[in-house]
Amino acid sequence: MAANSNPIVRKRRLGAELRRLRLASGLKSTEVAQRLMVSQPKISHLENGNRAISPRDVRDLCAIYGVTDQQLIDSLMRMARESARPGWWNVYGDIPQGVYIGLETDAATLHAYEPLVIPALLQTPTYAEAVIGETIPLPTVEQAATRLKVRMRRQHRIYDPARPLRLWVVLDEPALRRVVGSPAIMREQLEHLNSLGSEPHITVQVLPYDAGAHPGLSGQFSILRFADSPEAVVYLERFTSDLYLEKPSDVQHYSMMYDHLQAQALNPDSSRDFITDATKTYIDAA
Repeated sequence: MAANSNPIVRKRRLGAELRRLRLASGLKSTEVAQRLMVSQPKISHLENGNRAISPRDVRDLCAIYGVTDQQLIDSLMRMARESARPGWWNVYGDIPQGVYIGLETDAATLHAYEPLVIPALLQTPTYAEAVIGETIPLPTVEQAATRLKVRMRRQHRIYDPARPLRLWVVLDEPALRRVVGSPAIMREQLEHLNSLGSEPHITVQVLPYDAGAHPGLSGQFSILRFADSPEAVVYLERFTSDLYLEKPSDVQHYSMMYDHLQAQALNPDSSRDFITDATKTYIDAA
């Protein structure tokens, strides 16, 4: 088992492996908690990747689960040690979406549905600055600048020549029509969107108004998948807290929703023409 370079993903993978080992041993989390003399919620947090785990705890858990493969034990302990290392985003302090950024950094594919704004990974600096300034209640200059830096740094992921993120985006038409910042900013943003949409690893589809009702009316969501794991994560962004869904039934439900959205949306070529036409309205308004 190779350790992952991303601390958030490492904790989640380590937790998933420890859960697998516990289930294979036939033990309940309450029984494990009693043997370690800790609370049952701690075991749950460790298995969900919501809490750091020490190499000593890993060693003790492996002993309880009857794990005798020393190579596996050493690998899990190494993951525990490395999970304490900060990700690149930690240098910016306590920022929103830290968990999501960690997952996004490690994802192999990302399917995103956005009903209201252009996704962060595809935003121009001026558009991103306007979104941040107009959606965060009374941000300080420092807060706004930090969030802008983080957002621009996140975009490195789609330009990484070694492992570019495979990105699919379905945009509802309001995201193209809502003026964020100014008509000039919108014109630049839509031109940038079409430029990125021509990249082989980025697909952009537009869901026009005349598509009618569709599964995305319930709001934004993203589905992240990883190269070395069959597990996927559904991410729902909310104003004060985010939601992460990992149950296979939830992932399947949202995957089916996304399939329907792609089917109802314009194909990539028609979407590019649609965005070009939308860009012209901002040229006229400028």
